[in-house]
Amino acid sequence: MIHTTGQQPMIKRTYLATVILAVVSSFFCLSCSNKDKQLGPAVTSRDSTSVITTRGVDMLISENGVIRYHVIAEEWKIFDKMNPPFYSMEEGVLLEILDSLMQVESKLVADTAYYMIDDEIWHLIHNVHAENIKKEEFDTNELFVDNRRSRMYSDSLIHIKQDRQIIVGHGFESNSNLTEYTIRKTEGVFPVTETK
Repeated sequence: MIHTTGQQPMIKRTYLATVILAVVSSFFCLSCSNKDKQLGPAVTSRDSTSVITTRGVDMLISENGVIRYHVIAEEWKIFDKMNPPFYSMEEGVLLEILDSLMQVESKLVADTAYYMIDDEIWHLIHNVHAENIKKEEFDTNELFVDNRRSRMYSDSLIHIKQDRQIIVGHGFESNSNLTEYTIRKTEGVFPVTETK
C-alpha cells in the first residue's frame, strides 16, 4: 500500500502550471520570430465596400433645408470612400421629385439608380419610366437628373406618350418637373391608338 502525503496535489498543480507557462511562452516566441512571414493580404480599406446597406428604404431627402425627394428602394448602399462617392440602388427605385409644398412634380421608376454625391446627379438605368403632372409618360433606358441645374437629360432613345400622340427620338432635355422639354433628334410622331 502506498501512502501519499498532503503535499502531492500541490506538486502536481505546480508542475501543471509550469507546463502551461512553457507552452504559452513557446507560442509567443514562435509568433515573434515569424514577423516577416506574410500570411496573406489584409483588407486595409473599404474603398470597394459599402459603409451602409439598408433594405426596404422609404425616405424623404432634403436639399438646402427643403424636402425635394421621396425615395423608395428595395436596397440602398452608401459607398462613401469610392472616388467619386455615390449611393447605389440596384434592386429598383421609385423617385418622386417634390415642389416646395411637397406635391409630386414628377415621378420616376427604374431598375437601377445611382446618386453621385459630389455632383448631385441621379443616374437612372434600365426600364426608366417617368410621369409629369400632365400625365405625360417618358420611357427610356437611361436618364440623368441634375439637382444643381434642375434639369433632366438623356442621350438614349426616348418615347414620350402625350394625350394624342407618341413622340420618338434620340436625346432629351427637360426641366425637373418634365413640363418643358426638348427632343434632340426626333424620329417620328405617331398617333395614340385607343384600345377598349
